[in-house]
Amino acid sequence: MRGIKVLYQLIFAYCIFILCLLFVRFYITSSLQFAFLIWNIFLAFIPFIISRYLFLYAKPDVKKYFIFFGMGIWLLFFPNALYIVTDIVHLQNINEVPKWFDIILLFSASVLGLLLAFSSLHIIEMILKKYVDTKYIQLSVFTILFISSFGVYLGRFLRWNSWNIINKPFTLFQDIGERFLLPHEHIQTWSITTFLSILFYLLYFTTQKLSGFFK
Repeated sequence: MRGIKVLYQLIFAYCIFILCLLFVRFYITSSLQFAFLIWNIFLAFIPFIISRYLFLYAKPDVKKYFIFFGMGIWLLFFPNALYIVTDIVHLQNINEVPKWFDIILLFSASVLGLLLAFSSLHIIEMILKKYVDTKYIQLSVFTILFISSFGVYLGRFLRWNSWNIINKPFTLFQDIGERFLLPHEHIQTWSITTFLSILFYLLYFTTQKLSGFFK
């Protein structure tokens, strides 16, 4: 319980810091140009909240299919937490405030996104250990990160989001299917997805092991 309390405190601290930076930026520029970060952070909270509820409901008397259905919903929103890292692209052609200020703002938002993402993924990993053989856990984690990295690509480069699976499912699946059926025509797609997957896995693995380095 103490660990969860500390995690909540860290998340709260990052949120306050980012809101303060946004307020300062608005005060200087009178522009809401970076207000989209608030929405992106809100979306990053969704998989975190879902994973917390799944952990509470992952009891022996709960049907396995219910838990895996919940994990499917979680996976649908999970890329939103990782997506914030790519908001660094908004550093281009910005002159209203010093670039160092926006670097701090976007980096802080990225760290918060990763904190929510990896906390959420750690909870899902603990749930998986109840239902999946231990030797398949790391493969499952990498698979989740690979799928999510593909989701980040869809969001950043093709401008799809999680809601489009409901309101534009056919067009979305057409874009996805084309990249799976003709991978040689979409080298950029799979290059970005692969490199992001490796990066996120290394970062996640580092956060998992970091505390043990100082024991």
